[in-house]
Amino acid sequence: MFVADHMTTSPITITKETPVLDALELMKKHRFRELPVVQGNRLVSLVTEKELLAVSPSPATTLSVYEIRGLMSKLMVSDVMIKNPITVDPYCTIEEAALIMREHKISCLLVEENEVLVGIITQTDIFEALIKILGLRKAGTRMVIESRDRVGLIAEITSIVRDCKVNVIGIAVLEKNRERVHVMLRLGTKDPGHLIKALEEAGFKIVKCSC
Repeated sequence: MFVADHMTTSPITITKETPVLDALELMKKHRFRELPVVQGNRLVSLVTEKELLAVSPSPATTLSVYEIRGLMSKLMVSDVMIKNPITVDPYCTIEEAALIMREHKISCLLVEENEVLVGIITQTDIFEALIKILGLRKAGTRMVIESRDRVGLIAEITSIVRDCKVNVIGIAVLEKNRERVHVMLRLGTKDPGHLIKALEEAGFKIVKCSC
């Protein structure tokens, strides 16, 4: 699954000349935490709520509202924006995007194609993609199978599932140690009794099975 399938296209943007107060108001209105900074349709930078709040006066300040607004009106996005933000192309995979965010400790990625901003993908979008991949919103059964890791393991399991005429909605594999893995299946049935029996007869251990 690609970033293009889950990103927000045509995101709301600002320019370097946007006042910090206006950027904060825009974030508050749309419940954003990041805003791309552009010049025309060319990506320039990124500004986050964290950077904007860092230059905002503390609630404990003794300045009056008018003094605060006077000071803040002089601050532009160009004063606090992130230089050289990390970008990806639309055909970056979801797992690659998640890894980049994790390694750089960032909450979003700007999506760029031919130097033109085409979208933005956030941590929330990544979580939503994971939910879809695993079929968590679809009715059915979640089954976890423990097995020795080996070539052809998934083929063996799905062959048994097929013979039991059960549809696989989602699948994931977690390595427990060097020799054993947990295989999670999201199945399109609420009555997997016959499948459990077939898997156990084939030597598989069912760790958990729940609707």
